[in-house]
Amino acid sequence: MSRASQNEQLFDEMSAFNRKLRAFFDAAVREEGLTLARARTLFAIARRGPLTQTELAEELEIETPTLVRVLDGMAKQDLIVRTEDATDRRAKRIDMTPAGREAFKKVHALATDLRGQIAEDISADDIEIALSVVRRLMRNMQGLDGKVRP
Repeated sequence: MSRASQNEQLFDEMSAFNRKLRAFFDAAVREEGLTLARARTLFAIARRGPLTQTELAEELEIETPTLVRVLDGMAKQDLIVRTEDATDRRAKRIDMTPAGREAFKKVHALATDLRGQIAEDISADDIEIALSVVRRLMRNMQGLDGKVRP
């Protein structure tokens, strides 16, 4: 198999895996009354702490108007609270409520369980190799920012 074919197959498989993973996770969090976007938002806040809407949109790689709709739904579920930023009163900081922290704990446990099931029969050495390859791919991609050749 040629290198170009290997590359194509690798990226096709990674893409298919990512779509399937998102679908599995989305189905799991829906049982908890969340959407994938809301779960991802909880993960981002848990990972980085309270964030402004702009920071959160950047972290999630979504447009601010899209995020506002997600946050509005989360506020109705009492999962997040918006407060004025201490340094910029125009900005709103987003943090989890106690109900949001409980929802995060459940979703985090679901994610941990799902990851464990998916990687169940893969050795730690193979996981390390996969991590190394994905990290190199990310570095290579970051090096291409603004330099993509047609």
